[in-house]
Amino acid sequence: MKTQSDAPRPRIRVLPDHVANQIAAGEVVERPASVVKELVENALDAGAGAVTVSIEQGGKSRIRVADDGCGMIREDLLVCLDRHATSKIRRAEDLRDIHTLGFRGEALPSIAAVSRMLIETAPAGRAAGSRLRVLAGRMQGVEDAPRRPGTTVDVRNLFLNTPVRARFLRAAGVETRAVSEALHALALANLDTRFVFQSNGRTVFDLPAGRDLAARIAAIWKDADAAGLISVATQRGGMRLFGALQRPDRARPGFRRAHLFVNGRPFRDPGILSAADRGYRTTVPENTRPWVFLFLTVPRGQVDVNVHPGKTEVRFQRRGPIEDFVEASVRETLEGIESAATWGEPRPLQVVREGEGHSIINKTQPPPRRGK
Repeated sequence: MKTQSDAPRPRIRVLPDHVANQIAAGEVVERPASVVKELVENALDAGAGAVTVSIEQGGKSRIRVADDGCGMIREDLLVCLDRHATSKIRRAEDLRDIHTLGFRGEALPSIAAVSRMLIETAPAGRAAGSRLRVLAGRMQGVEDAPRRPGTTVDVRNLFLNTPVRARFLRAAGVETRAVSEALHALALANLDTRFVFQSNGRTVFDLPAGRDLAARIAAIWKDADAAGLISVATQRGGMRLFGALQRPDRARPGFRRAHLFVNGRPFRDPGILSAADRGYRTTVPENTRPWVFLFLTVPRGQVDVNVHPGKTEVRFQRRGPIEDFVEASVRETLEGIESAATWGEPRPLQVVREGEGHSIINKTQPPPRRGK
């Protein structure tokens, strides 16, 4: 005869927050470069005019991101490590019109769950800032700290409590290159922000703030002048495309530099990249891979950025017209006389014709920086 003690017992339990954050870190924190990306995005969303990133041993032993943005009051500092705590959105409807790089509220708690973290922050107008210490997702203490307005996040011993994840990291040099590439994309999308990158005490690059895409590309890649880049600037309906393309006669097989942005956000999309390559058809030999830097602007309701925790993928409501627009923009740009000359004077904004009634705008400007 069965007793009451033999009755089935509940087996499903809600995980503690620090365990849930370690699980979330598996998607958000893949390697040091993803930590840098998340922290720099937070800095940009805070209105930083300058961001300094310092790493040691490829970011495996230390990552430090300092900015001069708006900073946080102590109450916000204590809440920022809670899962889905964010200043970016308030309602589900806000997901349809996201103006910031971050919005999920997952990055900081996920990073803190697998590292030793120190945050120093101060808002403008306060006599002192605050310092918060965290170990493996658990707060160790908070105290006053002298600091200028802005925030510094110092991450040490990444994956200290998940050694299996740590073993999957590559050599320090490989991880350093990954961090550098992540910063390149963010620097291209935010021309009016200064970016400084240091590795093991050595300055890798120092990109001054400005509004010139050509100057920033040349500052990042020393071989950009020889690449033969030309400007592209087109519009169709509610879509705009701005950026740079490589002259067909300078394009080569093999390695390429390709960066895509939508509404100011770096993203990866083989379909859009293939559309740009189709625009080169008949102008380059097969298997040639020209450089492209494309900044696409579409109505916000037509793109969903809430696809993956890494925020590098987007979903377009109507992909076909966007790919057609990119392909036509590249083709018409290469057909112009400017494609015979490298980057010099900017091209006028050119309309990709789709019916009548379009006009030509006579100046080129990069896409406006998103609102904070």
